[in-house]
Amino acid sequence: MTRAELTGTVDAGPAPSHPPLPRALRIGPVVSMVFRPRPVAVSGVLACATFVVVCLSIRLGDLPISLPDVVRAMFGSGDSVTVYIVHDLRMPRALVGVIVGAALGMSGAIVQSIARNPLASPDILGITGGAGVAAVFLVTSGTSVARSLDAGVGIPAASLIGGLATGMVVYLLAFRGGVDGMRLILIGVAITSLTTALTTWMIVRAQLTDAARAQTWLVGSLDARTWSQVGSSATVAAVAALLALGSAFALRAIALGDDVARGLGVRLTLTRGLLLLAAVLLAGVGVSAAGPIAFVAFVSPQVAMRLTGLPTPPLIPAALTGALLLTGADLVSRLLPTPLPVGIVTAAVGGPFLVYLLVRANLKVSKR
Repeated sequence: MTRAELTGTVDAGPAPSHPPLPRALRIGPVVSMVFRPRPVAVSGVLACATFVVVCLSIRLGDLPISLPDVVRAMFGSGDSVTVYIVHDLRMPRALVGVIVGAALGMSGAIVQSIARNPLASPDILGITGGAGVAAVFLVTSGTSVARSLDAGVGIPAASLIGGLATGMVVYLLAFRGGVDGMRLILIGVAITSLTTALTTWMIVRAQLTDAARAQTWLVGSLDARTWSQVGSSATVAAVAALLALGSAFALRAIALGDDVARGLGVRLTLTRGLLLLAAVLLAGVGVSAAGPIAFVAFVSPQVAMRLTGLPTPPLIPAALTGALLLTGADLVSRLLPTPLPVGIVTAAVGGPFLVYLLVRANLKVSKR
């Protein structure tokens, strides 16, 4: 007889297994973080895939270049003609695509975590619309002041300022002793509608050539980018990304709810303000460098969250997903029989994904 039979007890079997806890990584006496193998592996794969797509994009052109020559020229080796074509003519476009995609992806992850809504994005908050209003005004007003600004400061700076101003207005209108995610989205939708109406009104009243130029910018494109745009975009994006990454723990706590965040010692008002500032800066950089490219900030965080298996949109994987999505869309747009602006390709990808999320949300509600 077994011991259980003698004692009259029932053997409950082996103890239930628990999922292994994530590993902790400590650097010095102050810096510590959680190490999760799957998000790290996904980030590495996304980075490698982005590098491959960038090389393929640089390879395309009137003078095709082999991939080994592209890689050598990127690091300054090879003949002078190839180095000139790669460095001066093609690399700025590819790097702007990486910077803009990463900025939009991280901005979308911040907004969706704060609003706790997978359908939120900087487009919903009116940041993109505000940048578009400033840029379209600069193009279509036709005044001497606007022409001097267009020649000196340019459309990128105007759109960045417009996005920052709109983000500040949305935050001030949404602030009532704190910022509620739903109120933030509702005010953002109202501001987006207003900026769309203003943009349409300015285009209708503009001269034909100015209206065509403004409409081309509003679609979103990576054509004819320069190293100056790479430098300015990378600088602002790096500052905003560091601000966001420094508040990554607080962002994860906010995504779990205000009460949980307060219990973990997060100062909600200050932290939300800093994170929204970082999101506005990142979205403004993307719009100022490439125009209001649709759906990248919306799709990237959701794809990254599913790839990594995390409950909230992760910042770095979302940025890498955005970079891969935008550079891949640019490559596809150039491979088509009739080349299209990259914004049209991202809209073609993001539209069905939005429908998928809406259907999925409706199915969850119907099952309750």
